[in-house]
Amino acid sequence: MNNTAVSHIIRFVLLLLAQVVIFNHVNFLGYINPYIYIIFILLFPIRDTRLSLLLVSFLLGVLVDMFSDSGGVHAAAAVTLAYARPVLLKTSFGMLYEHHNIKFNSSELGNLITYVTLSAVLHHFILFSLEIFNISSIILILKKTLFSSIFTILLSVLLIILFSRNRK
Repeated sequence: MNNTAVSHIIRFVLLLLAQVVIFNHVNFLGYINPYIYIIFILLFPIRDTRLSLLLVSFLLGVLVDMFSDSGGVHAAAAVTLAYARPVLLKTSFGMLYEHHNIKFNSSELGNLITYVTLSAVLHHFILFSLEIFNISSIILILKKTLFSSIFTILLSVLLIILFSRNRK
């Protein structure tokens, strides 16, 4: 096993533990729940196969569901995010994605924020839609999506910047 595989396994375990031990117990005002485990999906290597990303995202979501007793909503949201990731990357990074030239630790901050924002909003909307699963509660779904996304975006961008080695 090479160093990058080991670092991705460590990232997987650390983000899962941080989500389960710390962030699942954060609940500001009843609406704000950060879901930082999506960082693993966001930073997954671009050159790896899409199937491996979908499988690992499913595993990550199922593990969060098991610890959260949430019945599969995290798995569904994580797989949806992993499936939509190429479109989100192309929207955020443009031609860099076309050539598989994206390096998250040295990318422009605006592109990174756009990518994390689009990803978090998509993930959270799917998550809360499945969690609440009632169209008459659309305002509650949108409110939880908005506030949780803001908090997740701030934490995710901060963690990505703090733990990247070669930041400009």
